[in-house]
Amino acid sequence: MTGDDAGETELWFGFVGDTKVRFRFSDNLRADAAKTVAELMRRGLTVEILSGDLSGPVARAAEAVGIDQWRAGLSPADKAEAIGRLTAQGRKVLMVGDGLNDAAALAKAHAAMAPGSALSATQNAADLVFSGEGLGAVSAALDTARQARSRALENFGFATLYNLVAAPAAMLGLINPFVAALAMSGSSLVVTLNALRLKGGARDA
Repeated sequence: MTGDDAGETELWFGFVGDTKVRFRFSDNLRADAAKTVAELMRRGLTVEILSGDLSGPVARAAEAVGIDQWRAGLSPADKAEAIGRLTAQGRKVLMVGDGLNDAAALAKAHAAMAPGSALSATQNAADLVFSGEGLGAVSAALDTARQARSRALENFGFATLYNLVAAPAAMLGLINPFVAALAMSGSSLVVTLNALRLKGGARDA
């Protein structure tokens, strides 16, 4: 059973006619939770908590990490429905969760992450599983994804430039085929070197 008055999750144990013993449960926040939330907000993201816990603990956790939007007492279906509504609004949701009741929401999100300590079913529903106790992997993964997209668009531009200039020029005999072949190799080299820039950027992040 739960104790709404105390605002904590609790369990009472005892036999009929005996004195009842109360067990109260609480979870500690990850050490870098507030820092990670602040970093995500600086990147222009909206951060929200969807929790199945009581409103008291959720409200205190949200305040501790600087999150204004939170919902408590949600079932797994409620969480998945909330993700669905955000998606219907045109949002691309990144869901981070570690509980079994997060699996449905993780599977429905645009992208999903789970820690290595999460249950197998939760990890299977996620797109990315990160190790360690911290949440820094969330902002690092976001930065890497954005950099990868930027590099991919740049590489498409390089390839398009070659296809629009060098290839037609070679076909029309405006340049030596050998020079066109060198240009093609150079284009491939530029694309490869540009993609390798992502490795250094990800390390710095």
